[in-house]
Amino acid sequence: MATLVTSPTTVWAATGGDDLSAFGQDPWWLVLIKAVLIFVVLVLLTLFNIWWERRVVARMQHRIGPNVHGPFGLLQSLADGVKLALKEDIIPKAADKVVYVLAPVIIVIPAFVTFSVVPMGPEVGLPFTDRTTPLQLTDMPVAVLFVLAIASIGIYGIVLGGWSSGSTYSLLGGLRSSAQMISYEVAMGLSLVAVFLYAGSMSTSQIVSAQDSLWYGLILLPSFVIFVISMVGETNRAPFDLPEAEGELVGGFHTEYSSLKFALFFLAEYVSMATVSAMATTLFLGGWQAPWGLVHIWPGANEGYWPLLWFFGKVLCFIFFFIWLRGSLPRLRYDQFMAFGWKVLIPVALAWTVLVATLRTINLQGGVDRQYLLIGAGVMAAVFVVLMFVGERGGEEQEAAPAPHDAFAGGYPVPPMPAGGAVRGGAKPLTFDSGTTVRTGGPAEADEPSDGRDTDG
Repeated sequence: MATLVTSPTTVWAATGGDDLSAFGQDPWWLVLIKAVLIFVVLVLLTLFNIWWERRVVARMQHRIGPNVHGPFGLLQSLADGVKLALKEDIIPKAADKVVYVLAPVIIVIPAFVTFSVVPMGPEVGLPFTDRTTPLQLTDMPVAVLFVLAIASIGIYGIVLGGWSSGSTYSLLGGLRSSAQMISYEVAMGLSLVAVFLYAGSMSTSQIVSAQDSLWYGLILLPSFVIFVISMVGETNRAPFDLPEAEGELVGGFHTEYSSLKFALFFLAEYVSMATVSAMATTLFLGGWQAPWGLVHIWPGANEGYWPLLWFFGKVLCFIFFFIWLRGSLPRLRYDQFMAFGWKVLIPVALAWTVLVATLRTINLQGGVDRQYLLIGAGVMAAVFVVLMFVGERGGEEQEAAPAPHDAFAGGYPVPPMPAGGAVRGGAKPLTFDSGTTVRTGGPAEADEPSDGRDTDG
């Protein structure tokens, strides 16, 4: 008897991945269990990520990191959370108390809600029952737009928290965060258009099914790079953590917060890291599907609960990327950060979106080979980025020399601007007169030419 062999992804698409009929069929108790499990997993993942980040950064800086509480220091994050919850809760006198208390709640709830449409596996059977259910709380035809909409609500918590604190530094941190979110959400949204065009859907489960043969992170590499850069800026992580730059704004938008409310801001940041990592995995790395090629060696790699392992393995790789950036790169200046978003990311994303739409139209109408067109489009995008940087530097070098500066023109000594105008980038190295020497054996002072007078009393 001949046996028809189909891939698990094909079965998933045939049984509900295409028409979303597998969703909305769960009883209320199963929906409640899924929601609680998502909450527990995200909280435990936050505790692990904090420990992991401290250990990895410590290793990069030749330190030890947390190693006392629990095996390998794994309970250090739990101890820190208990300490924060038991600390004295202080509300400043100048704060708007109602908004001040609600702001941490407003930012932490969207961070959890966005994970509700992330697929963590195919349809599986529940233990000890004959019921099957997808490893996903819910899905909808516009699930990705739902994620973008809910994630953008979190900015209200940051802005209101900074405004309600009654502190100038907190307000500046909140305003910075709002400008940062607007700037980088535009680039993030444009990077997803190419995924929608190739998947033919905005549903997260259908996008995963569409990557059965090839991941979009490979064929849509510019979109993948733009999304990764944007998600770092979206989560206020280094080197884009301008809203909480302690060197400029003390502590940023949460300067006046303490105890459990500060812990909620901290929790929201790490949950958002997990959420955007899960979205990057879903949209560009095949979601819960096994690493490319493994299914040919092991046909059952995408069956049962094994896809959970592949999904969380990819998510942890992205989180390690976050940690790696924090331990490697310095914080950008705010003008550099905003210029990069508006002058580089958004134009590149726009150009790439037009190219992908053109290629998709040609491919659907039976034209030129898609692979050669994609390679050419990627090369053009890379050349475009290089030309933007080269052109900017060339324009700075061609600036005319400023007129001579008279420090006493207005009656008061005013230091002149640097030669050639304001300097962008790193500060120029200091230069000293070669005739200046430093004496040894006594106070360090420069040799000066004598005017023939004795200055000793």
